[in-house]
Amino acid sequence: MLVAAVAPACAGDDAPEPAASALPAVPPANPYLADSEYPVSHHNPAQQDSTMLEGPTGPTRTLTDRDFDWQFLGPGHFGSVISGAYPDGRRVIWSNGGDRIAKLDAETFEVLATYPLPGKEQWTAAQADAALEALYEAPPERQPTEAIALAARTLVGLAGVYTMIDRDGNLYLSDATGLTLYGDADPTDPASEIVVRARWDMPASVSGALVGMNMTYDGWIILVTEHGDVLAVSRDLATVHTTRMAHSETAADYTAAAEAAGRTGYGWVRNSYAIDDEGGIYIVSNDYMHRVVWTGDALSTDAADGAWAEPYRNETGLGSGATPALMGFGDDEDHLVVLTDGDTVMNVTAFWRDEIPDDWQQVDGAPSRRIAGFARADMGDPERAAIQTEQATVVAGYGALVVNNEPASVPPGYPEGRARSLLAGYLGNDERFTPHGMQKFAWDPAGRTLSEAWTNPDVASPNSVPFVSLGTGVVYTVGARGGDWTLEAVDWDTGEPAFHYVLPGDAYNSLFAGVTLDQDGNIVYGTPFGKMRIRRV
Repeated sequence: MLVAAVAPACAGDDAPEPAASALPAVPPANPYLADSEYPVSHHNPAQQDSTMLEGPTGPTRTLTDRDFDWQFLGPGHFGSVISGAYPDGRRVIWSNGGDRIAKLDAETFEVLATYPLPGKEQWTAAQADAALEALYEAPPERQPTEAIALAARTLVGLAGVYTMIDRDGNLYLSDATGLTLYGDADPTDPASEIVVRARWDMPASVSGALVGMNMTYDGWIILVTEHGDVLAVSRDLATVHTTRMAHSETAADYTAAAEAAGRTGYGWVRNSYAIDDEGGIYIVSNDYMHRVVWTGDALSTDAADGAWAEPYRNETGLGSGATPALMGFGDDEDHLVVLTDGDTVMNVTAFWRDEIPDDWQQVDGAPSRRIAGFARADMGDPERAAIQTEQATVVAGYGALVVNNEPASVPPGYPEGRARSLLAGYLGNDERFTPHGMQKFAWDPAGRTLSEAWTNPDVASPNSVPFVSLGTGVVYTVGARGGDWTLEAVDWDTGEPAFHYVLPGDAYNSLFAGVTLDQDGNIVYGTPFGKMRIRRV
């Protein structure tokens, strides 16, 4: 079946608005993760970045001190996870960054405890203020170079971006060579000191740095290396099962060549991965989408166990920059896994994740019969020559959302590769560099097609991973307008702007952090040197 050809549906078109979709089936809760709104990076094992919880509803305004809480935590606090309830009913928000791990009271946002990471410079608030001042008060022509200098001090060598917390209060944090378990000195007291509970180091037989983290529905920690090793580690860190991904024979050479070419972080595997409740582990490598299977006592790449590895489009040769996300749950829904591919103008691509329908015909232009559909993510510009992203594909129901992170311009002589993302990272509110565009795609189970649902070419999401509230019917992201950083809310069904908040300054930039909702529907995200909470009112 061919991908349906559809006309772009831009925000503001005269076409009638689609009816709001019925609330979809959602992934089952993983009983081994903390019973909370956000126990694992990208929200759930399916890596969807969406929730049924209601979030803020506006109206548009400039935020004042009464509207938000912010805590200095040092650099690089991209993500956070929320604990289960303690005996007194309290919860904590765990946040891991470049120089420390921190616990914040989930109700008051007070910092309860910190754990300095060994060998890391411990930043002070005064140092952070001075660093941001040096960047933002530099002459405009020098700011792009200052962004590289600041990233070198705060982001280079950062490990443990992905994290999760289990039902026993174990916080799992990986680095290049192993896994550390942190927790409370007193498991009944959320304000007690942070302690190391256990440490696990990769066996010598495993190759490459660890990338990402997730947990199976029977409680095994899943880790993957950039060279294609897959590991299942027991929660007590005592037992390890390993396998190698299909087509990984040249993975080490590929990663080494990328490093030699200056493409730091472009390993053969460079993203985290999704997990379903039947043992399927969905990992994207350069050129291939993989389903590795956890059988309950072994990792398998055998088709007899339901494993597969299929190619996706990859004109650039650099592969996908997106963590794959699962779409469709329950017996009456199509089961798909969605990512952005490696074409020069990327496509949102959906694979059948279990059995391919018997009558399925290979999609025209797709390199695999397992591809259910793909659609060009050009932000509504059919003349666009190139666009790629390093952000996860956001999935809610049968909808999949991608944003434009390519800076609007690049200074002459500016370094290639990930350095250019710093223009959208630190300077994304500068109109010279602000990227614009958000695009939603939708799977039609009746016609079995993937096509564009809408495009909003005006909204900016320079560096944040958006987050969907199906309860409120909007997608939230940190954006930019007229030189200000903003929180943007866009209608999930139509792509029309719902409202926005003007943020109080450059210190509240999301800097590649994901936007999330806490237990009470407040917005939480990381900033260059701390954690931000915008109160739901």
